[in-house]
Amino acid sequence: MSEKTKRRETGEPHYRPDFVDDLDATLRHAWACLARGVKDRRSPFHTPTIATLGTDGRPRMRTVVLRAVDTGARSLRFHTDQRGLKSEEIAADPRVAVHVYDARGKFQLRAEGMAQLHAGDALAQAAWDGSRMMSRACYATQPAPGTAIAAAGGFVLPEDEAAIVAGAANFSAVTITIAEIETLYLDHAGHRRARFRLDPDDHQAHWLVP
Repeated sequence: MSEKTKRRETGEPHYRPDFVDDLDATLRHAWACLARGVKDRRSPFHTPTIATLGTDGRPRMRTVVLRAVDTGARSLRFHTDQRGLKSEEIAADPRVAVHVYDARGKFQLRAEGMAQLHAGDALAQAAWDGSRMMSRACYATQPAPGTAIAAAGGFVLPEDEAAIVAGAANFSAVTITIAEIETLYLDHAGHRRARFRLDPDDHQAHWLVP
């Protein structure tokens, strides 16, 4: 029995979260979802999709692991391999977009911002130091990510700690400073869509037609 049918048959009132009709609360909910995604591996916000512009001008999308959120700085952080195309694309054009959809929460978040690569600086070092050994191993894989290989298993994983640590040379942290967030809450009683410009000097919040 669906949730909607159960409510109708039991007379239970329709549930709508408090945030859906309040712009400020909607933005707080969006940031809370992102923050929860950093620590909750079961949250869809743990693995957002990041869109970049390819060096050929075509859009490209990947799933990344959300590693940090700083609401005050309006920033997100994920990690990547400097040898991959993602790093090359961000270096050429730092404009990126982020997308997450939470089916259980019926909540979609889209964001746009500017990405910055951090390699060999204090932020990258702190991010590397805070990573688990199994995560660090990804950056020591040979050959580089995206390289064409003759067979599915035609790559080499690091075999010891020294080889894993050597992967630090390929590691980079990426921060995204969010300029705009758009949210969508789905509800048969009335969807709610909103857009937020996060410029500290020109903050704007508007409802949109879903």
